[in-house]
Amino acid sequence: MIKIVFASKNKGKVREVRAILEELDVNLESLEAYPNAPDVVEDGSSFFENALKKARVISEFTGEIALADDSGLEVDALNGQPGIYSARFAGEGADDNQNNQRLMELLNGVPAKDRSAAFRCVLVLYHPDGNYESFDGRWDGFISETVAGTGGFGYDPVFLLPESGRTVAQLTSEEKNRSSHRAKALQALKDHLRKRSYPAKKES
Repeated sequence: MIKIVFASKNKGKVREVRAILEELDVNLESLEAYPNAPDVVEDGSSFFENALKKARVISEFTGEIALADDSGLEVDALNGQPGIYSARFAGEGADDNQNNQRLMELLNGVPAKDRSAAFRCVLVLYHPDGNYESFDGRWDGFISETVAGTGGFGYDPVFLLPESGRTVAQLTSEEKNRSSHRAKALQALKDHLRKRSYPAKKES
């Protein structure tokens, strides 16, 4: 069995990862099993850099294989913002409603066809010997002109899926977990673990 420490205490994320990896011989532990684990400052310039740093720090602290993710929203009309600042787009300590309000204000007057956006997720699986693999997931859509739906979190109420005409917040959790950026990255991780395609890339 492969033991992996997931660099998060977010119960929802942990539950999602466990559900997707459940058929594999993997023992996934969250950071709740390591109460003295250091807080990692996400000061990278990309989702990948932040995920790599979190995974490396937690692997070095625990001595185990570590998995970390970083994700966010990129809006084309805003030159890729909010990107790595998605969780604090409206300022430090901002909640989801404030971030969504800030986004809608900046896009005020932008026509529907020009409101394209994508959710991005990068996962990094880091080994104690310094080797690592990364996995990407992307979910394309548009920023809606109105807030809709009560499910999900973050930017889900304003992220519109053109194929269904619904926001992510209007999807069931099952629908979201089949198509989301994180689900795609996790599926790539799952395929990798199934194949065990080592050696991994080594950090320079």
